[in-house]
Amino acid sequence: MQRLPVDIVNALSRGTARRRPVAEWSNDGGQSWLPVRVGDAEVRPDRTAECRWAANVDLLEVPPGRIGVNSVSTQVRLFEEITVTRGSPYRVPAGRYVVDGTKAILRGGGLACDLLGMEDILREAALPVARSVPRDTARSTAQTLVAEAMPWASVSWRAGVRADTRLPAFVIDEDRWGALSGGTDQGGASTGIAPSLGAEVYADARGVIVFAPVPTLTDPVAWVLPYGEGIVEPEAAQSSEGLANVWVISGEEDTEGTAASAPVGPVYVWDDDPSSLTYAGPDPVGDPLAPQRDGLFHVRPRVARYSSPLIASEEQAYTVGRAKLADSLRVQSTLSFTAFAHPGVEPGDVVRVEVTPDAWETHIVDACPRRLGGATLTCQTRTSTRRL
Repeated sequence: MQRLPVDIVNALSRGTARRRPVAEWSNDGGQSWLPVRVGDAEVRPDRTAECRWAANVDLLEVPPGRIGVNSVSTQVRLFEEITVTRGSPYRVPAGRYVVDGTKAILRGGGLACDLLGMEDILREAALPVARSVPRDTARSTAQTLVAEAMPWASVSWRAGVRADTRLPAFVIDEDRWGALSGGTDQGGASTGIAPSLGAEVYADARGVIVFAPVPTLTDPVAWVLPYGEGIVEPEAAQSSEGLANVWVISGEEDTEGTAASAPVGPVYVWDDDPSSLTYAGPDPVGDPLAPQRDGLFHVRPRVARYSSPLIASEEQAYTVGRAKLADSLRVQSTLSFTAFAHPGVEPGDVVRVEVTPDAWETHIVDACPRRLGGATLTCQTRTSTRRL
């Protein structure tokens, strides 16, 4: 969550702040930025999308083509500018983008632009040929892959991600973004750097490439929404798609200087919380009949596997397994809530919501689309069946 000054947050909650969208564009990779008038602007931050930030914006009185906004070289930065009484304007970043497409605005002039986050540059910058990546740290390898496509970009490693983990040599089959975020080689083995560390990678609201731990419901709560400050709408639909309560993780031990490699694992990670709907039993690997002996006939193992040659130790495998488990125990019912548009809320934030008087639920924000300058914010969230 982007932290805002206290006076800004208080003015937003009281409805006394003035807010408007602000945009800048650049054709030189962000070395210089030009201001531009903005019409409608909608941003769609979404943790489940490959580009975490996407947007649609009307840029007014801007030239098109080579000397203006185009879909080849133009980048756009969006902000929400907030002004309180007797205060200076405060700008909250709302995404850094490339232009994916434009359409002329017939009345008033300008361009209606479809925007995608910085991940799109890495997606499009495929390697011309397959590349053998030498043994090195995750930090160094990732920085090289990003810098080749985005020499101006910063790479940030959040606390909890072991950036100095030494990765074995591996091969990238052309897909640069897949090598960072979760691709596979020709043999089908996973080669993504982020998932091999139990992490996720994305471009944040400022365009920084971020490696961060997979969010869990035990993370610090970023925002508390008491009853009455928002309209909470639990959804009746439930789904078990993507649910897994047992993960089997394997890799290859880093045997530098030898011709052979030794297998890592498999190691097993499962939901061991008896109060959870997705409880997998005390030991679904060594004693799969234990739940039946205890009369727990509803227990149902749902097994998923992950294997990567970038996992070079059992400790690393357990880290990956815990991250995979945290992300896959996600049922099931979701809720949408409409509240005052806090522009600092981001995908992956943990929020605590009072859905009815004295009934609190903790959720992870998956998506929080909003209209820049608007007064409301609707979030799609998810929770887990685990006991908190």
